[in-house]
Amino acid sequence: MTKVKLQTNVVFDHLDMSDKRFIVEQGGTRSGKTYNILIWIIFKYCMTNTGKTITICRKHGPSLRGSSMRDFFELLMKYNLYSEDRHSKSTNEYKLNGNLIEFVSLDEPQKIRGRKRHLLFINEGNELRYEDFFQLNIRTIERVVVDYNPSDEFHWLYEKLIPREDCDFHITTYKDNPFLDQQLVDEIERLQGVDANYWRVYGQGQRGTSKAIIFTHWNEVDQVPEGFKLYNIGLDFGYTNDPSAIVCIYSDGESFLMDEILYARKMSNIELAKILMEYKVPVIADCAEPKSIDEIHKYGVNIYPCQKGADSVRSGIQFLKSKKLFITSRSVNGIKELRNYKYHEDKNGKMTNQPVDAFNHFIDASRYAITWRQLRPNYGQYAVG
Repeated sequence: MTKVKLQTNVVFDHLDMSDKRFIVEQGGTRSGKTYNILIWIIFKYCMTNTGKTITICRKHGPSLRGSSMRDFFELLMKYNLYSEDRHSKSTNEYKLNGNLIEFVSLDEPQKIRGRKRHLLFINEGNELRYEDFFQLNIRTIERVVVDYNPSDEFHWLYEKLIPREDCDFHITTYKDNPFLDQQLVDEIERLQGVDANYWRVYGQGQRGTSKAIIFTHWNEVDQVPEGFKLYNIGLDFGYTNDPSAIVCIYSDGESFLMDEILYARKMSNIELAKILMEYKVPVIADCAEPKSIDEIHKYGVNIYPCQKGADSVRSGIQFLKSKKLFITSRSVNGIKELRNYKYHEDKNGKMTNQPVDAFNHFIDASRYAITWRQLRPNYGQYAVG
């Protein structure tokens, strides 16, 4: 291979210098954790080994494809290592220097509990349950690398993995990534004045400690339970900086279940409409985007603007807090929002009744849909779920 000049940071060095079985990379946003782990896998592990199997894993397929898998192939193309002949897109596998790299999500239990591997990389490890980790670990021959943002105050990672003698543990932040644009640095440092806990987790890479989390009464389920039927759909618009979120809302007449359908940036109105046209229930969208609502309606979508008022956010939150809430396991971004959506705390740590305007795209879409129907209790009939 032609000698290349790599742009790496301390995360690459952590892996290169460790002789431990486990390497845990805890860090704030944009610290370069995932990117540098992938560089190490490609240019150090794969180029000094052959005949090895490397598994790159995340909880759900869509998140895997939109994060570490995308970055992996971007790196191959950047350094002219990609070959169509070595890429099996049907099985999400790639062969590099005689090694097999496979991308696996927990949606594929036959792979999780299947063949052995030499090296395992778990991206966003705090999404996994301990049982998931255990099944992956016992089928790994050599090393396990885990990265994550420490948004959870309590997690099995802190109790069962990091304290092990055969584990190297590191914390990195955006300051460890010298390749960030100043605009991104400024945006991260802005968190200092927005919320102390967000700054602690995403700026400083430290464990979350907030007691101001708004929704704590939700339960995760693998699928829509029997007796729940499709209620309606919520849509929160985004584009460049914020994602668009589409959430299907199910109900048994008392409780609500949220199911993430879309959470993505740079989605056009026609792309949103194509997804929404598959459903026959009302779509409730952010009323701040009347032109987008009109355009989507022209494509035949049964879409309505949500209703907002001076107290709509607070009252909507209170209504959701009064109901039993469920969320599907595949709603990875929704679960992340529920774990992070919180009331603002002032400089003295005193909690206010105003939510922080962050981690709320999935939640806003859900709130639009659920509260809209409350104002129209006799609107139509439940669709068949």
